[in-house]
Amino acid sequence: MKNILLNVLLFICLGSTIRAQNQVISEGNFFEGEPYLAMNPSNSQHLVAAWMGIQFNNKVVIKSSVSTNGGISWSTPIWQAHISPTFSSADVSLAFDHLGNLFMCYIDYDNTNFSEGKVLVRKSSDGGLNWGNPSIVLDIASCPNQVCIDRPWMVIDETTGPNAGTIYVTNMNANQTTMITPPYHPYISISSDGGQTFNSEQLDAPGFLSGSVIPQPMASPVVTADGRFTALYPSYVVSQSLLPRLIRAQSNNQGQTFTYDVAYQGQGFGTSNTLVKAGPLLKAHPNNSNQLAYFFLSDDFGETDVVFIETTNNGASWSSPARINQDPIGNGKIQDLIWADYASNGDLAVCWRDRRNATGTGYSVSSELFCTVRNATTSNWLPDFSVSDQLVNHQAILEDSGNDFMNVILKNDTLNVIWGDVRSGSLKIYFCKRGIYDTTNFIQSLPEPSQFVFPNPIMNAFFVPTEFIGSEYYVLSSDGKSIRNGKIETSKQEFETIPTGSYRLLIISPNKRYQYQLIKQ
Repeated sequence: MKNILLNVLLFICLGSTIRAQNQVISEGNFFEGEPYLAMNPSNSQHLVAAWMGIQFNNKVVIKSSVSTNGGISWSTPIWQAHISPTFSSADVSLAFDHLGNLFMCYIDYDNTNFSEGKVLVRKSSDGGLNWGNPSIVLDIASCPNQVCIDRPWMVIDETTGPNAGTIYVTNMNANQTTMITPPYHPYISISSDGGQTFNSEQLDAPGFLSGSVIPQPMASPVVTADGRFTALYPSYVVSQSLLPRLIRAQSNNQGQTFTYDVAYQGQGFGTSNTLVKAGPLLKAHPNNSNQLAYFFLSDDFGETDVVFIETTNNGASWSSPARINQDPIGNGKIQDLIWADYASNGDLAVCWRDRRNATGTGYSVSSELFCTVRNATTSNWLPDFSVSDQLVNHQAILEDSGNDFMNVILKNDTLNVIWGDVRSGSLKIYFCKRGIYDTTNFIQSLPEPSQFVFPNPIMNAFFVPTEFIGSEYYVLSSDGKSIRNGKIETSKQEFETIPTGSYRLLIISPNKRYQYQLIKQ
């Protein structure tokens, strides 16, 4: 084999800082919060965003905007009229079905007296440019003394199985303690006719009741890769268990019957901080029906942290709670506002609002958006990275309702993140798109190119220095997709099966990252 000195092309200089540019996509001047993001499953360049926003003489409405170029530009926001002129809207979610139809779910209600209100679904047949008339999912009148229309999370069966296109919406009661009589329940509404009609019922059941202690037992729903509806919700009933529990409810027949089991029981769920946005989240591997992950906030590691449990065997067992954010434990910096997403290959992205770089501790300090990604092959988490291009000063509006959730979509090796922050002086919606392997703040070169010798262009193999043995590596195609990754076991790396072309090699050592251009002949 010929010994050819490596011709290294360094993409990013020593010590340079990489920040993704954040794009504002809302146009309001007052309140624009609680955003949701959807991606057309057949066209990753087609994105739709929806959020809450103030509209003159209409209180808060649901606004939406469309991008057909992957988030580079967005259409002028449009808004949805109320079903009653005195109503306000909140809590929007979006989802595509298997036929390419887009659905929007939200609440429209009397936000003064909470005497009237409905969960609504609208359908768009043109990818979010226009929306049809609303269908009623759930009416507040159907659950006396419960106000059961809060936080309607919508998921749709996108599989090609017998339940394809089924729409599921979970709800909980509103945070109006003087109006609600315990026990408390999560709710489920199901449509098998494309969102025209819905049947609703309480999601919990005897032996698996939520109980009278947890005032808002939020259910987080998914549809697994084999078409099963699955949701996790909290429960604390002493006659059922002396410990708090997470209950899993499942149905494979559009809600005609449900099965129940205990996903987890024990302490450590939730936080004592009443200001944090603490909504939990269940996510399902899109191509592995046995793998689910559940994210929540916990004080068990010293302060409010992002924590998760998961199952890889369809709930036969769940892992112990594990802390995700990688700032020092016990530093007093709290995190909140979790969202997560699986890529099709099982890579798992998690994002949250982070305060590690703020002066001071507690909720009411400056914050930014951080993310991390767990590689499906190595099961290792990348170091935390910021997707904000600045640390944003705190404002009191973040302590009120609104900005209660964000959203993230991981497509191949690209993160699409949407959230609300107050950097402009009012709450607006921001969007960020970036590759997950280009997200370190410091990507560094080897001291001298001569210390990194391998054939380049490459025929069948290349060599890396022995100092990198034990490090993770990724080979990225020209469009940023990871085509090979793993842990470096020996200095020789086989490259025979890689097609001809130009690639990037990313090596992640404990304290540094390196990127090089490779040419395969």
